Amino acid sequence: MKTSTKPENIDKYISTFSPEIQEILEQIRTTIHRAAPHALEAIKYDMPAFTQNGKNLVYFAAFKNHIGFYPVPTGNSDWDSEFAAYKTGKGSIQFPYRKPIPLELITKLVEFRLKSLNGLH
Repeated sequence: MKTSTKPENIDKYISTFSPEIQEILEQIRTTIHRAAPHALEAIKYDMPAFTQNGKNLVYFAAFKNHIGFYPVPTGNSDWDSEFAAYKTGKGSIQFPYRKPIPLELITKLVEFRLKSLNGLH
């Protein structure tokens, strides 16, 4: 489980979790890298984050029962069907551990964010 020490990088962050959670976090990390190959890794708000051209792209974090993913276009009806199976909040979505992590949806979210950062949305 996550310690109270602030992580220096994503590797250190991931290492604080059980092997099962580490595997999920690495899958998400790899998915983000594939969708945004030029994004840089960072730690922001004590969470793994990716930046593109100096702007925040996406964040994710492991919690007791889910992975939180940020930001997402909540309140945008174009995404309602994609988000229907998950709990969402203002700009966030929760992927529960009891369900397969939707890596395809994460790819779509990262691609959407890239376009948003480039002023295409």
